[in-house]
Amino acid sequence: MTGSDGPHREPGSDFRPAGPASDRAREEEERAVEQALALVGGSDRTGGPGGRPSRSQDTQGLQGPQAPRDPQDHQGPRGHQGSRDPHDPRDENPNPGPSNAPHTRRSGDSAPYNDRDNAPHDDRTTAANASAPGSGQPPHPGRPSPGGTAKPTPTPPSWERARAIAARAGRGGPTATIRLPLDRALGHVLAEALGALTDLPSFDTSAMDGWAVAGPGPWAFETGAGLLAGRGAAAALADGTAVPIATGARVPPDTTAVIRSEHAHVDVARGLLHARRSVVTGQDIRPRGQECRSGEQLVPAGTVVTPAVLGLAAAAGYDALPVVPRPRVDVLVLGDELLNAGLPHDGLIRDALGPMLGPWLRALGAEVSGPRRLGDDAGDLHSALTSSDADLIVTTGGTAAGPVDHVHPVLDALGAELLVDGVAVRPGHPMLLARLAPDGPYLVGLPGNPLAAVSGLLTLAEPLLAGLAGRPAQDPYRALVHAEVHGHPHDTRLVPVVHRPGRAGGRDHVAPLRYNGPAMLRGIAAADGLAVVPPGGVRSGTEVEILDLPWAPATPWTEGCFT
Repeated sequence: MTGSDGPHREPGSDFRPAGPASDRAREEEERAVEQALALVGGSDRTGGPGGRPSRSQDTQGLQGPQAPRDPQDHQGPRGHQGSRDPHDPRDENPNPGPSNAPHTRRSGDSAPYNDRDNAPHDDRTTAANASAPGSGQPPHPGRPSPGGTAKPTPTPPSWERARAIAARAGRGGPTATIRLPLDRALGHVLAEALGALTDLPSFDTSAMDGWAVAGPGPWAFETGAGLLAGRGAAAALADGTAVPIATGARVPPDTTAVIRSEHAHVDVARGLLHARRSVVTGQDIRPRGQECRSGEQLVPAGTVVTPAVLGLAAAAGYDALPVVPRPRVDVLVLGDELLNAGLPHDGLIRDALGPMLGPWLRALGAEVSGPRRLGDDAGDLHSALTSSDADLIVTTGGTAAGPVDHVHPVLDALGAELLVDGVAVRPGHPMLLARLAPDGPYLVGLPGNPLAAVSGLLTLAEPLLAGLAGRPAQDPYRALVHAEVHGHPHDTRLVPVVHRPGRAGGRDHVAPLRYNGPAMLRGIAAADGLAVVPPGGVRSGTEVEILDLPWAPATPWTEGCFT
């Protein structure tokens, strides 16, 4: 890149723009520069024999330059919580790891994309995307290296495509099954359909407190406690007789009906029972098998175990349930600038994501360990990834290409497979999804800005976890938006919204909330969903897809809109 002072120069090098020099001389000169960079950065970036293949040589198609930035959508220099210089190039860390580390594999899911996926986007690869000589940064994939030309870079997947890739990844492996006692099964997903182990009810029972009668009335009766729930079978009733009965008690054989206490008149002096209303055969009797017969399916596989499901399972005879294990999630918080307590000071800011991610992921059905704060240390990150036994690792920050953004270089060193590397969505476009090994954990890399991280959660982590937990895919929910919502020219936007009931017979709708910048949480804290705004925006009265927040159905102000 050339500025007013001419070309940047690598320290200790004599770089000159391409000119009439011979090809051999130019190659030797470039090789010397590459070797100097390798000595400084600790790795051979030449991609030559014995060297590590450069990311620009990855034929699987790294995600390249993003769509033009929103004025508010700037990631911090390290992709963490804060603002970013809009002119800061998203180059990679110059020290990704050992020179013999395998480069990141690219999934076939992420390239190529069809025309429909790429329709809202355009390729924006220019010479300006190259790392400047002397910058200390390796070339970004698709950016020209010194003396070279840019390769065409695939645009990032659309938001819909990225979610589909994450969902398919979650459903890709075999589903494990464990049996948990009822008191531990809440919130898990049924691995198998539940069939009734008995008839419900398992015998004829009284639906009301009253009188069991046989034949036409009036009915003779004897005083006493009568029939109570939990007792054995009673003797058959003779025509013209009645006996007191409690709710849930077994109905005697030959009973015609149960008369509720309030619908009966007792003539104590004559020892007769009279009905105040007409009596219908079988009234207020719950016959055996009324709710289900033994072996009948009660709920299908994939059902979330709610308190009601627990009650039904217990009634049907279950002591334990076959469920899918909760996905285990480790949370790694990256960033030297983060405080765990107190007020921001001296350039340090509070960590907003560590306290938020655990509860959010648990609400999505995961078993989450406490957040680990690693700072900006590639070695610590490498160690944490290789030692984790989780099904999913969630990292915060470090997904861009600043000087301390280590996620991509460490994934390179581990030979991870990148399934999604950037998404055409705002906020949160630097998010990524990777698999560390064919049988290893997944990794969702969230941007460091808080609302951008929420976008990554809903775009990648939620559908991935749903698949890992065995939850069936949910049909999209749409609602009218009651305002004009500006869109990004190329990318999808996720905008916090709140439900508003319709007035005077009008339709329910959603209203966008303020404070929806990528570094803000004030809007999402008041929201009960996010509107999926297509490129270009929408006018008031347009239907848009709504992403539920996992706790929204339980909050009183939603009025059932997002259930």
